Amino acid sequence: MSPYLAQHLDNPVQWWLWGEDALAEATRRDCPIFLSIGYAACHWCHVMAHETFEDLVLARQLNDNFLAIKVDREERPDLDQLYMAATQLVSGHGGWPMSVFLLPDGRPFTAGTYYPPTDRYGQVGFDTLLRAVSGAWRTRRGEVESQARTLEHALSREVAFVEHLAPHHEPLDLAASRRALANELATQTDADGGSGAPRFPRPSYVDALLDDDAASSHEAAWRVLSVMSRRGLFDHLEGGFARYSVDAKWHVPHFEKMLSDQALLARTYFSASRRGQEFTHFADVARRTVAFVQDNLRVNGGYAASLDADAGGVEGAHLTWTTDEVTAVLRDADQGQWTLEILDRFCVAPPGDLEGRSVLRLADGAEFSAPPHLRAALEALTMARRGRPQPTRDTKVILEWNAMFARALFASRDRQFIADALDLLNSLATSHFARGHWWRTQTRRDYATASDLAWLIDALLDAYEVAGDDAWLGRAYDCASYLIEHYWDGAVPSARSPHDGGGVFASSDQCGDIFARPKEIFDAATPSSHAITTNALARLALCRGDQNLIAIAQRLVELGAELIATHPRAVPDLLSAAGIVHGVEVVIPGAPNALSEHVRSLPMLRGVLIGGSGSSPLLRGREEGLAYVCQSGSCRRPVSSVAELRDVLAEVR
Repeated sequence: MSPYLAQHLDNPVQWWLWGEDALAEATRRDCPIFLSIGYAACHWCHVMAHETFEDLVLARQLNDNFLAIKVDREERPDLDQLYMAATQLVSGHGGWPMSVFLLPDGRPFTAGTYYPPTDRYGQVGFDTLLRAVSGAWRTRRGEVESQARTLEHALSREVAFVEHLAPHHEPLDLAASRRALANELATQTDADGGSGAPRFPRPSYVDALLDDDAASSHEAAWRVLSVMSRRGLFDHLEGGFARYSVDAKWHVPHFEKMLSDQALLARTYFSASRRGQEFTHFADVARRTVAFVQDNLRVNGGYAASLDADAGGVEGAHLTWTTDEVTAVLRDADQGQWTLEILDRFCVAPPGDLEGRSVLRLADGAEFSAPPHLRAALEALTMARRGRPQPTRDTKVILEWNAMFARALFASRDRQFIADALDLLNSLATSHFARGHWWRTQTRRDYATASDLAWLIDALLDAYEVAGDDAWLGRAYDCASYLIEHYWDGAVPSARSPHDGGGVFASSDQCGDIFARPKEIFDAATPSSHAITTNALARLALCRGDQNLIAIAQRLVELGAELIATHPRAVPDLLSAAGIVHGVEVVIPGAPNALSEHVRSLPMLRGVLIGGSGSSPLLRGREEGLAYVCQSGSCRRPVSSVAELRDVLAEVR
């Protein structure tokens, strides 16, 4: 059982776990289902749990009139996606906790998010809602079922949007789409590195800016990366990023820390650090983010999902400061001479940022790395903070997020981090594969999603590029075969039938407890399963010289072509993946050398690096010590120097 579900064990609500047994019980009782979806690091989930689900009267209403089911959204993202779409259709907005009312067969008929226990400030209370829904179920059952049918029809389009896209008949101009996306992002990036509030990190957007040659795009990327790492979103004592900023200046975060955010942001900061001298210091941001994960999220078999936003029942209490607290800690640690400098460096001053307390952020002009004379003072503050009540940790080892983190470790180019990534991948192969199936978490209760498998394939290919060992390539191919078998919709494309099939479902065909299998096409805080599957299969196809895999990846691009051409901002990760489908194969047979190190140092390569002495057909007949650059079945002349390789790569970019 996940920590989130365990947090509700003592509720007077008689919670069921999602599954066929729960649906069968609701059918037996002929009662509606109340479905509550949340996650361990969710502040308002905790609020509703304490205010509402611990209330004996409300719990009795739920138990008597409904079958109550609690779901951890991180264990079942397919359910979360399906019912979030319903919530947004009904209420016009989404969020967590998600509160959905279902027919016994799982079809929703009404939905919302957080509800206080009683009517409050114009907001409907949970007691009022329960009475209304149970009354409608008893006296207007036909209306409820009719509403469910109407919502089901609307949902069928929402969760399978890709099936309703108009075909794109013109050849895709990926370079034009990349330019259009970067120009739009650069134009809308304000002086504080974003637009509007709240502000969520979007690493894919930063990558798109970095991939563009225009100075304005690079300036916008630098600005976003700078403000996110210098202001309150970043933890300046222990590293790592909060989930998002509630304000427009990145000053006050929502304090939960998610492994997925750390992984994606660290990878982007590592990549950015290779973009030029003014970007170099971003490697420090990435390394401190990795250090945070390894120090705070490491668990048996991988890395935990998150740290809570609350500590001791108060949001952000473990991370905020007053001037008196900073002064007292430094005085007691014999570091009082640095008090004013510390207060100025981190903008700690009345009235603070949050209920009279300050969130640490760097003052304008302060270097990101603290000067040596402040290290003892910072250590004193860190130790004092660790002595406060600490946030709970969600110890789920999510396959997708751990594979993301492995990719961030590979992106570091650091020998120890790479060794850590290889160890992590070996661990995941043991903990998350059993009984012939891949599982979302180490509990092996919920089947892996398409994103779990696709991220794992990408991480295994990173391992192959680093080690040149066929074993990693073989494992990637096995995962891809499993993905295609259990997640592909319809006939599988091939070199002979490239237009077959309807893409990937987010959930496995083994899931029999969901009334509609969603598909993801739009990229959000994390890439869609459509995009990351395209990326993974395209890279694998290039490494193997496999035309059937290329056809599958190309079919995924074809399905999303209209969005790529007309709304690239909605699908930045799919646009990026599309560039790999006919990308570059850099073949450098033999042991790692200066040529392969140069390729690995590149900030962005639309293609793959194939080395070692394995079974890839691209290695056959190739001379060690030379680099062969190939694209779409044609190879340039082999080169022997980094300077020559740089010139050839410039020709095929």
